[in-house]
Formats: sequence, structure tokens, C-alpha cells
Amino acid sequence: MRQHLGFLKISSVVVKAAAWIFLVLGSFGGIVIISGKIPDTPRWMGIFVLALYVFIFFFLFLIAKISDLLVKIIDEIKKEEEILERKL
Repeated sequence: MRQHLGFLKISSVVVKAAAWIFLVLGSFGGIVIISGKIPDTPRWMGIFVLALYVFIFFFLFLIAKISDLLVKIIDEIKKEEEILERKL
């Protein structure tokens, strides 16, 4: 459990960064499609693209938050174990 803390912390940051990148690029793409700058593409496709990338953003951000929560839980377990070891 303890050996994976570094990986969990780093992966949480990487996944959050990826989520923001998806949101920014997806928003840009959706707005470009909605504005009609891409020929032969219906404007409703821009709304679909925006919705898709917002969903991907929330999904990735949720994964990162779960990872952060897992790190906090592991830290609390370590603290509890240290307290129990001192009492013995």
C-alpha cells in the first residue's frame, strides 16, 4: 500500500492536467463547430462535441479526486498504525 502513494499522487496530477486539456481543446473545437467555421458540419455537432468533452473532463476529474481520496485514506491508516505502535 505504501509503495503506491507516490504513483497515486503523480497520477492524480497527470489525470487532472489531462482533464483540463480535454476540456479546453474540446471547448475550442465545439465553439468552432457551432460558429460555422467548419463547412459541411451541422451546428448541433458542436453541441455534441461540447457535451462529450465536458463528460470526459468530469470523468477524468472524478478519477483524480478518487485517487486523492485514496491517498488521504492511506495516510490516515498509516497514522493510526503509528499511534497503535506507540501504545504497545
